[in-house]
Amino acid sequence: MDNYVVSARKYRPQTFESVVGQQALTQTLQNAIRQNRLAHAYLFCGPRGVGKTTCARIFAKTINCLNPQNGFDACNECESCKAFNEQRSFNIHELDAASNNSVDDIRALIDQVRIPPQIGKYSVYIIDEVHMLSAGAFNALLKTLEEPPSYAIFILATTEKHKVLPTILSRCQVYDFNRITVQDTIAYLQKVAASEGVTADEGALNVVAQKADGGMRDALSIFDQLVAFCGNNITYERTIEVLNVLNADYYFKLVEHALRHDVKGALLLLNEVLNHGFDAGLFITGLAQHLRDVLVSKDPQTITLLETSDAIRQRYAAQAKLCSPVWIFQALDILNTCDINYRTAKNKRLTVELALIKLTQLGVPQNIPAAQPTPQPAQKTSQPSQSSQPSAPSSPAPQPAPQPAPQPVAPQPTAASAMPKIPKIGLGLGPKKKEESAEANSQEPTANSQPQNSPFTADQLKDAWVGLATTHKEELRLKDLIETYIPTLVEENTAQIEMPNPWQLSQMRSALPKLLTQLRSILKNDLLSIQLVLAEYDQEQMAFTADEKYALMAQANPVLTQLKENLDLQVD
Repeated sequence: MDNYVVSARKYRPQTFESVVGQQALTQTLQNAIRQNRLAHAYLFCGPRGVGKTTCARIFAKTINCLNPQNGFDACNECESCKAFNEQRSFNIHELDAASNNSVDDIRALIDQVRIPPQIGKYSVYIIDEVHMLSAGAFNALLKTLEEPPSYAIFILATTEKHKVLPTILSRCQVYDFNRITVQDTIAYLQKVAASEGVTADEGALNVVAQKADGGMRDALSIFDQLVAFCGNNITYERTIEVLNVLNADYYFKLVEHALRHDVKGALLLLNEVLNHGFDAGLFITGLAQHLRDVLVSKDPQTITLLETSDAIRQRYAAQAKLCSPVWIFQALDILNTCDINYRTAKNKRLTVELALIKLTQLGVPQNIPAAQPTPQPAQKTSQPSQSSQPSAPSSPAPQPAPQPAPQPVAPQPTAASAMPKIPKIGLGLGPKKKEESAEANSQEPTANSQPQNSPFTADQLKDAWVGLATTHKEELRLKDLIETYIPTLVEENTAQIEMPNPWQLSQMRSALPKLLTQLRSILKNDLLSIQLVLAEYDQEQMAFTADEKYALMAQANPVLTQLKENLDLQVD
């Protein structure tokens, strides 16, 4: 029985061209080999499984090849290449810094550096997971790393570049490896599947690529797992089953339920997801990611940000046409709030269900029917008493005299309107003299439309009014008026704004119809009205200039006039 080799080792790249997703880095290394501009130390950093150690081995094999092809490809026929392929080369030394991270291990490596290569030109030392070295080991490596022998080349590899000492970084050429994209991963897995005689759906390979998160080694390991479970036919459904991944169809269906305002369907879908053993918090996180993908699919320029296959990208684009950007923004805000509250909630399922209910209620018209008049009970008419004896015929009742038509009764002031108004003092020199009321001129709802009459509180009125400032932030003068003068609720549907002078009163009067229309829409009350009140003061009691202030002070204390004359003072 032949020994089985996992795909991650069997299909490990042997040339620079076969490295997936790192074209810029491999091209740079090839040019350095062709031009004979080799550095003495390199640092390869990036996520796991993207080809750091693989590129280090290919680089070491190529620079020691005795008959390079095209100046940058190993021939695989010379003694050095054969020794490397058979894993018996003495020119390439690999050290795992995760288990050999002490000062003594680095000292043994430095002693080995003194020995020149027997075959080939260079001795290459590959130190994997170099960030695991201790501080003493880093310090022991500094001198040799800065001035190694002419035949020694160091290649350091790490997934955590920030843990490497800056003194080490300054001595190396740093190469940052990229995450392998989903499209590149799918294309490579298709080649592997064809080589192995395996049929795989593109949707299944897309799930594998998403699960691998940019690492080709992880993708190949998952591929082997699927082959062991599915055999030579890998389907999307069985891939979802073996990897325990939530099917993307759930997210598409939930968005459809939300757009149809189907609360029952959304809750039943959540129950089905929970019955399959998935966590509700992960479901909310995945739904938020799904809506993000829907959002970027609305524009042909941003749809490239969607890392998935072409078939699934078309499905996202189709659903994006049904969702407005405003709806997506509001839905993402609901899901983000749910994700934050989920961690501390005691009833986690209820938290998620409330979020889904809010999601399904987005865009539902909130029209409240007007209150119908309460029917008055019918007046009871006196019934003739029942008797066994026949009653005598009654004479016709006299007709009542016509009553005069009822006169309209003036409405009684409510408790809010009957409250005494607090006088406003100008500079502390006089009380308010009179008030001028200006009723807001705005269009009343038409007879055909059903007026809205939702009740609201003073705090809701204040919040809605202050919120108007954000919608008029470009109109600085109007924005200042909104933020400075806030209406107060004096009756059920009547508010009042006090203005200090006629000019500001005219400014507010011209802008009030538009503001009142917005307030009615926000508060859902078409009967709302706003009164503008002008606070005027006695001119003789107001003091603005220095002379006016002195006149008032001298009137209150005549000694000031004599003091001014005796000392020859001037009013300033």
